[in-house]
Amino acid sequence: MQCSWKAVLLLALASIAIQYTAIRTFTAKSFHSCPIPNPVNCSLSQDTDVADRLCDENPTFPYNLSRKTHVLILATTRSGSSFVGQLFNQHFDVFYLFEPLYHVQYTLIPKLTQSKSTTDRRVMLGASRDLLRSLYDCDLYFLENYIKPQPVNHTTDRLFRRGASKALCSPPVCESVGAVDLHLEEGDCVKKCGTLNLTLATESCREHGHVAIKTVRVPEVSDLRALVEDPRLNLKVIQLVRDPRGILASRSETFRDTYRLWRIWDGTGRKPYNLDVTQLTTVCEDFWNSVSTGLNRPPWLKGKYMLVRYEDLARNPMKKTEEIYDFLGIPMDSNVERWIQNNTRGDRSSSKHKYGTVRNSAATAEKWRFRLSYEIVAFTQHACQQVLAQLGYKTAGSEEELKNLSISLVEERDFLPFS
Repeated sequence: MQCSWKAVLLLALASIAIQYTAIRTFTAKSFHSCPIPNPVNCSLSQDTDVADRLCDENPTFPYNLSRKTHVLILATTRSGSSFVGQLFNQHFDVFYLFEPLYHVQYTLIPKLTQSKSTTDRRVMLGASRDLLRSLYDCDLYFLENYIKPQPVNHTTDRLFRRGASKALCSPPVCESVGAVDLHLEEGDCVKKCGTLNLTLATESCREHGHVAIKTVRVPEVSDLRALVEDPRLNLKVIQLVRDPRGILASRSETFRDTYRLWRIWDGTGRKPYNLDVTQLTTVCEDFWNSVSTGLNRPPWLKGKYMLVRYEDLARNPMKKTEEIYDFLGIPMDSNVERWIQNNTRGDRSSSKHKYGTVRNSAATAEKWRFRLSYEIVAFTQHACQQVLAQLGYKTAGSEEELKNLSISLVEERDFLPFS
């Protein structure tokens, strides 16, 4: 059987990514042991003798000298990850980045979608891990390899969702922001701050005590093993999961074109013959594989993994957030508490756009029960029965049971962090 040119190209890209990651891993030096040339003041070729001499006099150490906590929110699209990201974004000592792997995806696989095969998605994993390692070291210059068009003099106006990061919309990164702008909307941040200076962003990152990154572009926690085991990092993974029925309902409403056939089924009661069921089953397979790894408690994840259900967080946001910060070993900030109080009691009109986080969190977690037809719910329950049971989500046996909010479809479960 002959391979198509697309398959050959994908295999070539995967091979390049794997080789590049291996070379960088074995040649990289400790994060904080040796001076890093400043691209503003000198080129990488200058002062190499001085740098090498300093490295010889100050040998590398196989651990994270700063003891910063590096947080990765591992999630899937429309699972509440933007909400969870804000629990870190609001902390005064956390440098937060929203989906930096977006740039890797759209450089390596521009047309990648949730419906593509896992083979396609894994092409970018090597490059993604390498970028995450650099970002946790506050090396934001490494992002320039993936931002298109290429930044000029380390400045760009193309960083994806720059306004979703408080640190990138505050001094010293954005000097034009004043005291009255402490709660800038995302679009207002971009207008006020103008282009992003990656040198200032790097300095800001280094001044913060911790770094948190949110991504929906890593399928499973096992894909992060190389980073979790890297002694130069203090990486802790917060895996966020949500009832697949809620995810499907949210995606169908948010990504109307992509999920058009699901909407036709929901509206007409007739399942389209060409429905792309992988838009659902991929989510459930990723959850099953990743959560199984976490709950099996392998030694390499000890003290590094916490499973969080979106429904638990939505029902009791303050208590669950305290548990998350306790797991991370980071003191909870009053800014986070205030944000939770102000952003979990909103009405339906409070959220201005599809990625908004101001809402009645408890009501939002249950809203899918009125969005989906019972036929689609029953189909989802059959396709995802393993992961529903694994995560403690109950099935609805009838339309009446589905709509009856007095019947909880979420079991009481206490997923304790692996410590």
